[in-house]
Amino acid sequence: MTLTVLIVALIVGTWAAWTFNRLIRLRNQVKEAWAGIDVQLQRRYDLVPNLVATVKGYTTHESGALERVTRLRGNPEMKLTDRANEESGLSRSLGRLFALAEDYPDLKASEGFQQLHSSLVEIEEHLQFARRYYNGSVRDNNNLVEGFPSMVIARSFGFLTAAFFEIELASQRAVPEIDLGPA
Repeated sequence: MTLTVLIVALIVGTWAAWTFNRLIRLRNQVKEAWAGIDVQLQRRYDLVPNLVATVKGYTTHESGALERVTRLRGNPEMKLTDRANEESGLSRSLGRLFALAEDYPDLKASEGFQQLHSSLVEIEEHLQFARRYYNGSVRDNNNLVEGFPSMVIARSFGFLTAAFFEIELASQRAVPEIDLGPA
C-alpha cells in the first residue's frame, strides 16, 4: 500500500514538474513571439514618416498616418487591444495613402515612392508572419493554461492566458473609399 502511494505521488510530482516547465516554456515563447512583432512594427514606424514625406511633396491630405506613428512610437507600453486598434487605424491610413497615390502619376512613378512602397509591403508580410507565430504561441499557451488538469498547476503558480494580436493589414483589404471633403 505504501509503495503504491509513493508511486502515485512520484507520478503526480513528475507530471506537475513537467507541466510547470511546459507553462514556463510557453510563456517565454509568447514573449519571444511578441518581440518579433515589435521588431516588425518598429520597422514600419521607421518607414512611414519617409513615405508620408514623399507623398507630402504631391499632396497634403494624409497627415493622419504620421500622427498615428508618432503616437504609437511614444507609447510602446500600450495595452494589446488598444495597440491592435491603433495598428489597424495606421494600416487603413496607409491604404488611403496608397490609394491617393493612384491620383498622382508622377508620385506613383517616382523611384523613391516605389522603393518605399515595396519596403512597406515586405514589412507587412513579415508582420503578418510574426503575428501568426505570436497568435499560435498564444493559442498553445492558453490551451495549456485553460485545459484540465494543467490548469490546476497554472492557477497555483499564477500563469495567465495571453491576448491574441489581430490587426488589419493594408495588404489584406480591398482599396478603401476616400473622402477628401467637399469639392
